[in-house]
Amino acid sequence: MQEIANVYARALFEAARDKDALDTAHEQLAQFTDALADSQDLQVFFYSPYFSVDEQKQGLAQALSGADPLIENFLDMLIENRRMPVLAATRTRFEELWEHENRLIPVEVTSAIELDAQTVGDIGKRIGEQTGHKVQLTSRVDPDIIGGIVLRVGNSILDASIRNRLDQLRKEVVRAA
Repeated sequence: MQEIANVYARALFEAARDKDALDTAHEQLAQFTDALADSQDLQVFFYSPYFSVDEQKQGLAQALSGADPLIENFLDMLIENRRMPVLAATRTRFEELWEHENRLIPVEVTSAIELDAQTVGDIGKRIGEQTGHKVQLTSRVDPDIIGGIVLRVGNSILDASIRNRLDQLRKEVVRAA
């Protein structure tokens, strides 16, 4: 199923890039996928084989008023090929392609206490300078790390938390005993 999603995501990505509509496709695909994920009724309607392709296309046309024709055609194709269940995975892969194209890297800063915007911004700026990418920065508070910070940069994690240091010390003490 993942391979199918990759094929559809790549096809949409290339078509959107050719039409210079990557940002529009990204935004509208996300909106439709989120709406679908939030509604059990929509999921049943679009995923169920009990509704005909024509019924689903009519429902899609009503749901997508004002959408870019590229997205409409893409979703029509998924319905016609009975591939709507791969939409979430397709969106995930499309976002990866979009982030790579825009040289975006997600960065999450986790701290034990709320950090001020200046500090979080400085961390993001430094990471952006070191990686050469635009940073999508988020921050969150997790009191369980006790102190320090945990940085998630793309798929990499730098854990400079006190909790991590205590866990490492505990393991060393157990090994030495």
